[in-house]
Amino acid sequence: MSDTAEQILNSVDEAERPWIQLARLAEVGSADLLLEYVETLSTTDRALALSRLDEAHRIQVLEGLAPEDAADLIGDLSEAQAARVIELLNPDSAAAIVHELPSDEQADVLGDLSDHHAAAILDAMPDDEAESARALSAYDDDVAGGMMVLEMLRFTGDMTVADVIEELNRNSETYSDFDVRYAYVCDESGTLLGVLPMQNLLFVKRSARLTDLMISNPLSVRVDTSLDDLIEFFDDHQFVGVPVVDDLGRLKGVVHREAVSYEETRAAESDYLKSQGIVGGEELRTMPLWLRARRRLSWLSINIVLNIGAAAVIAYFQDTLQAVIALAVFLPIISDMSGCSGNQAVAVSMRELSLGLVRPNELFRVWWKEVSVGLINGAVLGFLVALVAVIFDGNIYLGLVVGLALFANTVIAVSIGGVVPLALKRFGFDPAVAAGPLLTTVTDMCGFFLVLGLATIWLSRLV
Repeated sequence: MSDTAEQILNSVDEAERPWIQLARLAEVGSADLLLEYVETLSTTDRALALSRLDEAHRIQVLEGLAPEDAADLIGDLSEAQAARVIELLNPDSAAAIVHELPSDEQADVLGDLSDHHAAAILDAMPDDEAESARALSAYDDDVAGGMMVLEMLRFTGDMTVADVIEELNRNSETYSDFDVRYAYVCDESGTLLGVLPMQNLLFVKRSARLTDLMISNPLSVRVDTSLDDLIEFFDDHQFVGVPVVDDLGRLKGVVHREAVSYEETRAAESDYLKSQGIVGGEELRTMPLWLRARRRLSWLSINIVLNIGAAAVIAYFQDTLQAVIALAVFLPIISDMSGCSGNQAVAVSMRELSLGLVRPNELFRVWWKEVSVGLINGAVLGFLVALVAVIFDGNIYLGLVVGLALFANTVIAVSIGGVVPLALKRFGFDPAVAAGPLLTTVTDMCGFFLVLGLATIWLSRLV
């Protein structure tokens, strides 16, 4: 690091964090010093520092760096974070940075912007690049068209090795950021003819035609191929990438293995957040306060209404609960254990749906499979909690009440947990969002009803 940069950073207390140092350097206004410091940070620290800056300093940092360096910095952020940072800039500055991003990242960032901001940035970009970005943005993130890149080596079948070498030399700067392990050979209409490993060009005559060196009839995927199918494809084939074609077989782009892995991870994270009630499947604490509060409240408000039903069951049997206060000890156990069993069933159904191993209309098959497990696990868990109840209170009927209730509620929970995701999927709802709350509410209500209902029947033997 240069002496000037060292001097500036030494003036910052060691306890201060990277975003403080980044802000100080941005205020100096030297692109070289700013880049020098950014390059010393890890990927994690870059994202942390940029996300912690206030809006004014974010603008200073991004406008203080060269567009290609600012694009590298933004590339360390999630799409949602990157979009919020880009929105702070004027359209010309934003367009210069977006121009330096790979085509798939361009589409992701522009897709997360408001229509107004995206349109302004696209208007400031070169016409051909803006057209490509609009085309990619039209695809969903979880299909091949939304994950593919347009940066690839594309040649026509009538070209020779000499033609290719000349083309590479003439456009070496453009191709320097491409993945150049493979090239794609097309006819004049753009139809994919073959894949050319670039190593095949090394030991052949320069007059050799590409059609004689390429791998003919290569595997490819269509632009609408789903993420699940792409995951399966790369599991079956050790490729670094696969060409993407349209309905007519014309080459549109390339999907890389790492892009599919990234989307797989992001989808899993999104499903987890949705299952925890984070509406939209993403939340970061750098998001606006009221947006975060509104998203959470929209889910919590529904949950409080659902939980009133469970509370109503307890209220209905309050005389029984007052008479046998020991039941209060076991109510949370019945609820929690049944919920755990149900969540296991939800997880299996979600996994099988994602892998295509079960169809949304196979409700009876899934229900029967889960009931079989529920009968065994419910019997074991019911016996264990009954034994604890007898030891705790010395009353065998208390053991019967809580044991039977847990047995029956476990069967109910796995039935609901196995079937509800399929039913939600069949009717067009997101099972990751709705399955958990439905399961929790119903198992709580049924558990409380079973415990208190059975206790009411045997009340004379429990008091």
